[in-house]
Amino acid sequence: MDRFLSSAVNRIDAKGRVSVPGAFRALAAKRGYHELYALRALDEPALDVGGMDLLERYERQLEQTNPFLRTADDMSAYVHGEGTFLKLDGDGRITMSDFIREHTGITSEVGFLGRGQFFQIWEPERMRQHLAQVRARLTSLRQAAQAGSPGASE
Repeated sequence: MDRFLSSAVNRIDAKGRVSVPGAFRALAAKRGYHELYALRALDEPALDVGGMDLLERYERQLEQTNPFLRTADDMSAYVHGEGTFLKLDGDGRITMSDFIREHTGITSEVGFLGRGQFFQIWEPERMRQHLAQVRARLTSLRQAAQAGSPGASE
């Protein structure tokens, strides 16, 4: 497995730590992640989490942006000011800091959502609602495609 797949919900312990799902930890170890880079998602109350490759992907994009344009400043403020590093402890747990909680609304449980090259951290009910909206949008697209395509439903 070389993708972050599936979803899970884990409870936060008394010290404010949560276990990252085993499959996600295994992939992080396989990729050599010693620290995780987490970025507040731009349009969702979630964090995008990956390794240094995720941060480097954003920085490569930033390097291609004209440094004299406001977009470059905006991207740097976002990628660096809205991001943080998360340390996995020896038991595969991360601490749910105020930085994470303020953006996500997480209180006692954490939702983990695989996104292929990275994963997301959500407040579980918000994650469920998001996934229901995703399914509804995709179902609507499928139905529209089938309605416009003769023989598509056969």
